[in-house]
Amino acid sequence: MGDGFPGQPGKPSRHEGSFPREVPGNLVRSSLGTDRDALLDFTESPVPAGADPWVDGARPGTDLTLTDHDPRWADDYAVLEALVTRALGSMLLRIDHVGSTAVPDLVAKPIIDVCVIVPDPDDEASYVPALRASGCVLTVREPWWQRHRMFRHPEPRANIHVFGPDAVEPERQRIFRDWLREHPRDRRRYERAKRGAAELGGHVMEYNARKQQVLREILVRAVNAAG
Repeated sequence: MGDGFPGQPGKPSRHEGSFPREVPGNLVRSSLGTDRDALLDFTESPVPAGADPWVDGARPGTDLTLTDHDPRWADDYAVLEALVTRALGSMLLRIDHVGSTAVPDLVAKPIIDVCVIVPDPDDEASYVPALRASGCVLTVREPWWQRHRMFRHPEPRANIHVFGPDAVEPERQRIFRDWLREHPRDRRRYERAKRGAAELGGHVMEYNARKQQVLREILVRAVNAAG
C-alpha cells in the first residue's frame, strides 16, 4: 500500500510518476483549500468496538520491496484514471495520483495510489458495483475515518482510495506529494525513512507506522509554507 498519513498510524493506507493528469477543473490549488488547523489535527477517531476495516478476509500486504522511480508509473496511473472515469461517470468529483509513485526521484513500492472523491462514500450502491465491474476489489471499509474505502486493482497494481468532498486526507496527500516534488532535501529524508522502515520487515501497516513521524514533520512544514 501507499503512505500511512498523519492521524492514521498503521491504517490501511493510501496514502506515492510523473505529474498526474486530472479531470477538468482539478488544478492543484496554490493555497490551502482546507482549514490549516484541520490539516494539522492528527487526532484519531476511535474505532468502533469489534469493527474490522478489512473486507472479506483481506489483510495488509507484506511485500515491502522498494524500487527506483519508474517513469512508466505515470502511464499506469493514466490507465487507472481512464478506468475509474469510465466506471463512475458523473459520480467522480476528482481523481489524483498520490503517494510515492507520483513523485519523481523517490523510491516506492510499485503500487499506484489513486485518490478518488465521490459525493457520498457511505452510499456504496452508487459506486461500488461500477468499480467492481471494472476489476476493482473492495478491500477496506472504515466509515469512522473520513468515510474511507479502499479498492485493490490487480493490473496495473493499485490501491484506489475513496473519500467524500468533506475529507481532509485527500488534500494532505496532494500537499505532501507536491512538496516532495519540489523539495529534494525532504524527498531524500523521506526516502531514508522509507528504506529504514522497509528493512525491518513485517506488513505494510507496520511499515507505515515506522515512517510516520518523518512524514508528519514534513507535512507540517509543507502546510505551514502553504498557509
